[in-house]
Amino acid sequence: MNRSMIKVSGILLLSSSLLLGCGNTEKTTTEKAPKKKGTVELTGVTDEYRQYALSEIEEFVTSTEAFTTAVKNGDINKAKELYGPSRMHYERAEPIAEVFGELDPKIDAREGDVDEAEWGGYHRIEKGLWVENTTKGYEQYADQLMKDVNLLRAKVDTVKVTPDLLITGAVDLLNEVSTSKVTGEEDRYSHTDLFDFAANVEGAEKIYELLNPTLEKKDPALSKEIRTRFDEVYSLLNKHKNGEGYKLYTDLTSDEVKELSQAIDALAEPLSQIGIVTEAS
Repeated sequence: MNRSMIKVSGILLLSSSLLLGCGNTEKTTTEKAPKKKGTVELTGVTDEYRQYALSEIEEFVTSTEAFTTAVKNGDINKAKELYGPSRMHYERAEPIAEVFGELDPKIDAREGDVDEAEWGGYHRIEKGLWVENTTKGYEQYADQLMKDVNLLRAKVDTVKVTPDLLITGAVDLLNEVSTSKVTGEEDRYSHTDLFDFAANVEGAEKIYELLNPTLEKKDPALSKEIRTRFDEVYSLLNKHKNGEGYKLYTDLTSDEVKELSQAIDALAEPLSQIGIVTEAS
C-alpha cells in the first residue's frame, strides 16, 4: 500500500508541470505563448486518450451484448468463450470506467465485494457458468448487466479527462495487476485472469505512449527503460498465449506467476517516475 501511494503521489507531479507549460517561471505574465502551447499539447493528449477510452467502451457494449445474448439463449459454451475477451475492453478503459462509482460494482464486483442480494454483473454470471455449469436462472443478471453497460456508455460522454485521471491511471492499472489479479482472485471461477492482466497492461501502455513525447525530451533513458519493461511483460504474456486467448491462470506454475509479478513491479517503478522527471525542467 505504501509503495502504491508513493507511486501515485509522484505521478501526480506531471499534471502540475504540464498545466504550467513545463514550469517555466521565468516568463512574465504578458508572455502567454509558452503556456498556451503547453495547454494545446495537453489538450491533444487528453483528447486522444478520451477517444481511445470511448472506443474501448463502445467495443465493450458490443461484446457484452454478444455475451449476454449467449447467456439468455442458454448457449453456455459460447458464453464461456466470450467471457474473457469481452471483459478486456472494460479493463483497458478502467481509468474512465471506474469514475462512475455506482456502476463499476454493478458491472465488475466480485463475490464478497457487495452484499449477496446486490451482487450481479460479469462475475455473478461467471460463477453460474463455471461453478454451476448453467445459464438457467442467470437471464435476469444478463439483462441487468446489459442495461448497466449501456448506461456506462451513455455516461462516459460526460467524463472530463483531466491530467490527474490520465496520469494516475497508468500506475493504477499496473497496481491492480500486482495487488489483486496476480493472486487469481479476479476471475476465481473461470481462471481467465490473464485476459484481464493483459488488458490492464495494454491500457497502461496507451497512456505511456501518449505521454512519451514529453518524456523523451526530458529523459530519453527513462523512456527507453519503460519501453523495455513493457516489452518484457509482453514477452512473458506471449509465453502463455493459447490461440487468440490465454492459458487458464491455474495452468501457470508458481514460478511463472512470480515471474509475471516481478515484471509488472519492474515496469511500475520507472513508469511512476514520469511525473518527477517532467517536473524537473
